[in-house]
Amino acid sequence: MFDTLTESFRGAINKIRFHDDEKSLKKALEELKKALLKADVHYKAVKDLLKTVENETKAKGIGKESFLSALRQGLLEILQTSGSQGFVFASKPPTVVLMAGLQGSGKTTTTAKLASFLKTKGKKVLMAACDLQRLAAVEQLKQLSAQIEVDLYHEEESANPVQIAKNALHRANEGLYDVLLVDTAGRLAIDEALMQELKSVKEAIHPHEVFYVADSLSGQDGVRSAERFHQEMALSGVILSKFDGDSKGGVALSIAYQIGIPLRFIGSGEKIPDLDPFLPDRIVNRLMGAGDIESLAEKTSAVISEKEAKNLTKKIKKGEFNFNDFLAQMDNMKKLGSMQSILSMLPGMGSMASALKDVDLDNSREIKQIRAMVASMTPKEREDPSLLNGSRRKRIALGSGMEVADVNRVIKQFDGAAKMAKKFSGKRGMQDLMGLMNQSKMGRLG
Repeated sequence: MFDTLTESFRGAINKIRFHDDEKSLKKALEELKKALLKADVHYKAVKDLLKTVENETKAKGIGKESFLSALRQGLLEILQTSGSQGFVFASKPPTVVLMAGLQGSGKTTTTAKLASFLKTKGKKVLMAACDLQRLAAVEQLKQLSAQIEVDLYHEEESANPVQIAKNALHRANEGLYDVLLVDTAGRLAIDEALMQELKSVKEAIHPHEVFYVADSLSGQDGVRSAERFHQEMALSGVILSKFDGDSKGGVALSIAYQIGIPLRFIGSGEKIPDLDPFLPDRIVNRLMGAGDIESLAEKTSAVISEKEAKNLTKKIKKGEFNFNDFLAQMDNMKKLGSMQSILSMLPGMGSMASALKDVDLDNSREIKQIRAMVASMTPKEREDPSLLNGSRRKRIALGSGMEVADVNRVIKQFDGAAKMAKKFSGKRGMQDLMGLMNQSKMGRLG
């Protein structure tokens, strides 16, 4: 997501080769300036950041570490605007959130993503379909609500979004919902009719939060639109959508600096789980190429229980990992989000994340073949892969529409992966794994 900025930061830092070398600091700042402007960061934000980095680096003594520390501090100062972070619940439920944005910003999908995120936190969520301008908006929200198994309030006959919003709030109160998310109409451009409708909905339901969904790909146009919405609607937060498609990443810094309202969430991929709270210190870690292990751990704990994780670890240590376990973990991986989103949270894996952005655990040919192969096995064969002799493999190949050679290859890969997992689960496992990763990294750099 932050590929361009992260690479540019690395390039700037590498300009500083010696301690107390003011010429190298000047070169590093110039490199940083070009990178930030190229990444759509507002020129005033760039000017302030460069000043902070220069002063802090000189104060601590010119060197890579002091430059890195100063850059981190400067980025945090920009992103830590006043206001709430993540999602804040009202003292008395339901917490009412009005979702606003231009047409095409991903507002409806983001509403469903936010509902799914809250559901993983154990909250009872109701979505309200109040976008009556775009013909497919209500139908889209219906499909998404069924997919994520979250309730939806909509009215087939009514053409009054204000009344629908009021009725949805009544339903949320009656049904003891924790959160009500109200999806509203967007336009291709800001106009008075749009603003008046939004204001009417806001006055009718008195939301605790007004979230603006900004398309990350819109650059400075997106910043200006968010600023106009803020003037009219008093936004309490911004959600950046489609951030996986924006390798520049500068829009996040620009919105925080120019408008001064907090970024609350970030859409990091196309899949429903690809929505993360925008926590400045964690985002700066990603910008600096250090990943975001905390967010990944939180996502994982919401998908895999502690008991399940312990049982799986025991099976791996004993060498008993089977095809049922494999499919269960593949399903868990899907719940975590896209491969790009997952890898972007691992330190040093940002560049690899971009390379794997099109990997789809649902639709890849390899995964489909494995699922078909496992479906052709007996329950005993799934539990104990060692049973898979020649005649059984022929039967499985026939049942799954694969060649015997392909079945043999998959089983061989599975055996290799299971043995490697067993090796890394031992006492020296983490050391061995880090050693392997370092070797791989050195190979890429060489």
